[in-house]
Amino acid sequence: MATSDRVLGYLESRKNLTGGACGLLGLVLTFTGVAGPYWPVVVAGLYGAGALVAPPERPPVPDFPTPSDRLEELRADFARLDGYLGEVGLPASASPRVTELTGVLGALLERGWGADALAQDPEGLHTVARIVRQDLPEAVDSFVRARWWSRLAPGQESPERHLERQLALLAREAVDLAAVLKEADARRQETHTRYLEDR
Repeated sequence: MATSDRVLGYLESRKNLTGGACGLLGLVLTFTGVAGPYWPVVVAGLYGAGALVAPPERPPVPDFPTPSDRLEELRADFARLDGYLGEVGLPASASPRVTELTGVLGALLERGWGADALAQDPEGLHTVARIVRQDLPEAVDSFVRARWWSRLAPGQESPERHLERQLALLAREAVDLAAVLKEADARRQETHTRYLEDR
């Protein structure tokens, strides 16, 4: 099976097609009487020369996911995370921070100009992916585990305080990212204004 694929691949290759075209030129020379009795050598030589000068086949470029593909995957992961946050039973003191953080993340991932700006910023996309896929789930899961242990050994710093601090840091990181994306759009607008004024 692999041999027949290789043969079919060569038949469709640039080398074979160029060699075949040059071999046809050899046949034309034969029928016009230029090649004479050595016509098989002329046809084979022209085919070989054409196959040698033809550009080599290029392997296909790997099909990597585009930023918009990664954004779609991230939206799906954020939806799963949002469902998890609804089920886990967070304390009321952490609720405003979770709402703020998921609100900013949801706005950044929402289809439209914000998501387009995020897709064009690899560092920002990485930051949102890290918060959604790693930092926020880890913070909540650590809280759930620590809350269980604190029932067995009371008297230590409450897991709620750690969770609130972690959520505050993640919310600040998300808000800072939104500010960076907003500033990039403002600079783009200023640049366009200067361009129009100079023109």
